[in-house]
Amino acid sequence: MVAALASARAIDARWQCALMAPTEILARQHFAKLVDWMQPLLAERGQCVAWLVGGQKKKERAAMLARIASGEAALIVGTHAVIQQQVRFARLGLAVIDEQHRFGVAQRLALRQKRAAGADAALEPHLLMMTATPIPRTLAMSYYADLDVSTIDELPPGRTPIVTRLVSESRRDEVIARLAHQVGQGCQAYWVCPLIEESEALDLRNATTTHAELAQALAGVEVALLHSRMPVAEKHAVMRRFVQGQVRVLVSTTVIEVGVDVPSASLMVIEHAERFGLSQLHQLRGRVGRGAAASACVLLYAAGESGHVGESARERLKAMVQTSDGFEIARRDLEIRGPGEFLGSRQSGDALLRFADLATDGALLDWAHDVAPRMLARHPALAREHVERWLGSRAEFLKA
Repeated sequence: MVAALASARAIDARWQCALMAPTEILARQHFAKLVDWMQPLLAERGQCVAWLVGGQKKKERAAMLARIASGEAALIVGTHAVIQQQVRFARLGLAVIDEQHRFGVAQRLALRQKRAAGADAALEPHLLMMTATPIPRTLAMSYYADLDVSTIDELPPGRTPIVTRLVSESRRDEVIARLAHQVGQGCQAYWVCPLIEESEALDLRNATTTHAELAQALAGVEVALLHSRMPVAEKHAVMRRFVQGQVRVLVSTTVIEVGVDVPSASLMVIEHAERFGLSQLHQLRGRVGRGAAASACVLLYAAGESGHVGESARERLKAMVQTSDGFEIARRDLEIRGPGEFLGSRQSGDALLRFADLATDGALLDWAHDVAPRMLARHPALAREHVERWLGSRAEFLKA
């Protein structure tokens, strides 16, 4: 809704808009909704909503590229295909990135650098980034850089809070028994594994083996498998059966992290939760609790050879149990992993600032925030020299 309203304003001012999502499943959902809402308005102006993904047929793709280049396509919805070199915009004024945490800095910059043609080439498009869990670098930039933040802090109507439980791998059989009981009561569930198949390098549960195990344990219940290596048509067929309620348990990798909305699903089990990042855990948990049914998320963790979970993993799991607030999750993630590089592409880790310390130099940051706009307004040439001296070409990184 936010993206649609922002796009409507930009399109009304005769600019193009691009919305980029990390998966085709999510991009398709956005496209279907935005066509429904926007096409009647665009048709009056002789414009349309374009669709751009990697697996398009050559003829369809060529037609879409022509509409984008001519300006006939006022709104372009797609995946990473939107930032490919052959995509030329007539007058891009707004770049929208959904699930921002799933993209790298270079990818976000690539979309913003898809500038307008001709006389407007010097103008950069506005950037709207949306996510339930900002990555550490982005959250830090919201504190220290020129990034405005708006927070939607309420659940949509009809949503129920999710109970999160931390369970040791040694009690896995109990979890399967509980799953069988829940499914018997009409519940639908996700079971997420970190790997598709067995690996010699990693001793972790995999989706293929878990699918066979659960199918045997839940006799008479349809248990389906979903992962990234499956053909697109097969993936769509599995998801369609799950949405329709024919599949009761969906064993999957993290392909369901974003863009999957099944209100009747009320149980999420995550294997080896200690191996996932906070953002992934929060997004996966968000696949349940989307309807009126009471929902739960079970974090199955496995201790290492020492019998303990590592300190960083322990802090992540503790955060998941203590809060369901995405912004608080992101703040904890920033504390655990560090902000990364503002003037580079690393999205977590030590800040590597040469002189400042973000923990102790808050007063200097406040002073700089106050002085910088005045310097820019009164002494623009000196401001440019100052930026060039300290940042050089790396200043581009601050735009994403």
